Amino acid sequence: MVAVTEDVWAGLTDRFVEGAYATVKGRVRTYVLHRHLMDHLPPPPAAVLDVGGGAGHQSFPLARLGYEVVLLDASEAMLAAAERRLAAEPADVRDRVRLILGSGEEAPSLTRGRRFAAVLCHGVLMYLPDPTPMIEALCACTDVDGIVSVMALNAATLAVRPALERRWDDAQAAFHARGERGVLGLDTRADTVEELSVLFADHGVRPLAWYGVWLFTDWTTLDEDEDEDEDEDELTRIAEVELEASRRDPYRQLSRVFHLVGRG
Repeated sequence: MVAVTEDVWAGLTDRFVEGAYATVKGRVRTYVLHRHLMDHLPPPPAAVLDVGGGAGHQSFPLARLGYEVVLLDASEAMLAAAERRLAAEPADVRDRVRLILGSGEEAPSLTRGRRFAAVLCHGVLMYLPDPTPMIEALCACTDVDGIVSVMALNAATLAVRPALERRWDDAQAAFHARGERGVLGLDTRADTVEELSVLFADHGVRPLAWYGVWLFTDWTTLDEDEDEDEDEDELTRIAEVELEASRRDPYRQLSRVFHLVGRG
């Protein structure tokens, strides 16, 4: 298993920030997670810690709403991208955002023991060999009655993608796998809702709700031209269908990744 390092992301930053987040899948992810968060976040100006927050696609919209945001990331390249994106925001939004370089597992010390109303960690656990140290750090940064929000690769659905791509041997193996090679070319590790819920509880956070993320947009293959041609009305319809599926069984169980929210 390859853990996320600064050097790895330095070579992938442009592809990730300018590419992945600009696709239909990327925009759906941001929208669906944002709507989930709005169901659980206290009102602004509550303080939010975004661990492994990359270029701020998930947390900068919260700063626009009035939340105080601390974005922590281990990659200098990612933080540089966050700085560039933040520079384009109005002054009041920039004033509500602080960027910190460092490992998420060291978040309690890097934030000097500060407790936050919400601690986010989306799309990070899949790159770590063991989620326990990160979950411990996230929970340690969460205030009383604050929320912890993680997005992880769904171990229950690893066979879907290779099967739809007619890679039958890979699909057969995926039924017993706990990871895969991701779209960015990095090895990833999968979790289950039940396992992460136990880790939450072990560290004083009560599992509150879980959702699916990426169902139909992960199963539907769009080439780059089709992806770019989606108009805003079409994107809105796609995102609303994905949002509805994210909250319902059996659809959420079949999603590519899942979003788990707990309360301290």
